[in-house]
Amino acid sequence: MKKESIPKELLKLITEEEIMMFKELKIKIKELNHKTNLTRLIEGNDYWISQVYDSIWFFRENSNKNFDNRKFIDIGSGCGFPGFAYAITHPNSEIYLVDSSKKKTDSLKEIIKKINFKNNIFVLSDRIENLGRQCSFRKSFDIATARAVSNPSTVSEYILPMLKKQGLGVLYCGKWCHQDNKNLEQTLKVLKGEIIENKINFLPQEKGVRNVIFIQPKGSCPEIYPRSIGKAEKYPLKG
Repeated sequence: MKKESIPKELLKLITEEEIMMFKELKIKIKELNHKTNLTRLIEGNDYWISQVYDSIWFFRENSNKNFDNRKFIDIGSGCGFPGFAYAITHPNSEIYLVDSSKKKTDSLKEIIKKINFKNNIFVLSDRIENLGRQCSFRKSFDIATARAVSNPSTVSEYILPMLKKQGLGVLYCGKWCHQDNKNLEQTLKVLKGEIIENKINFLPQEKGVRNVIFIQPKGSCPEIYPRSIGKAEKYPLKG
């Protein structure tokens, strides 16, 4: 396997075994990119920082929380991040990857066949609005993530109904301001949830700022959420 430079900030967070798996994952995504446009962030530090590091830094740096041996769902998985990154670094967790694009979910299944993940990984080709109304999925996950899917108010409507009582929702955001926080708080009030923490990081190699917002159920999310397909995107609950 060709030797390549891996940022020192990432080397502090992952093991040699995990590095090898991430290298295999990169090769497989590049292969599949030729027939399915999975991602443009696959070369050099676009991969190692904007994909791998960005997916896991807060899991590894939050030593006061136990993120392993959890039931995890990634909404809008695309090429598999952050879902595959979490799977590699948390091999005892059960993983669900959700995307509405069958081309992308077919690619995710192909990747799973070729890479020796230790997890049980399930790929679902469906809209989260549909899954969120099914009792087999609703209120059944310990961790739910959504990265590059939509605005935080919309994403929280997808995430909150999926979480167990003590579950944790993870919202990836770029810049974050007081008004963004206020909008999200208004949305979560309707959904019976709350913001419990906001972590900020400046990604290495000037790859930008990353805010990660942790949300959690405060009560029982009303049964009407998530609303039917497209409603959360078109009519966010904020304001």
